[in-house]
Amino acid sequence: MEPWRDWYHVNGNTYGTWLRGDERGWRARHHREHVIGDYKSPPPKGMYDALNARSRSLMTRPEVHLSPRARRLACETFAHSLEIDGVQAVAICIDDHHFHTLARFPDHDPRTWIGRAKRRSAKALSDAGLVERGGVWAIRCRCLPVKDRDHQVAVARYIIGHARRGSAVWRSDRASRPRE
Repeated sequence: MEPWRDWYHVNGNTYGTWLRGDERGWRARHHREHVIGDYKSPPPKGMYDALNARSRSLMTRPEVHLSPRARRLACETFAHSLEIDGVQAVAICIDDHHFHTLARFPDHDPRTWIGRAKRRSAKALSDAGLVERGGVWAIRCRCLPVKDRDHQVAVARYIIGHARRGSAVWRSDRASRPRE
């Protein structure tokens, strides 16, 4: 589906927080495997335990969870990164294990610009001593095209609403500082 006016809702996770076989449900890349259940209707308990154990055994370091201070810095860095790359962002939120972004990505795949924001935020977090070096974010992210203006408004409200759950939230209609 073509995005409405180049707008996307992009989300992703920190390293190791959503693996194949997760009890909350999961998806194979490009849906190459049929997987029973999802985050709204999880698979039966124990169904994918062996797969999840295998995924965990392949991890090279512990999963990453962000402190409130780290969330604020990551959110601020995400917003600044998109701004310097000329990407128009409306809302960004980062909690202890994932992020959401609503932004306009003209003429480019959102993954390029989100990848830069992830890299810059990981460097800022490790330089500040808030996480260990070696990476903060999981590989890849999910880029959902926005369908129309109503969808865009709904996504913006959804992202901003994460403040109630402890996320650091940045909004383009406010000062360029994340809010809690």
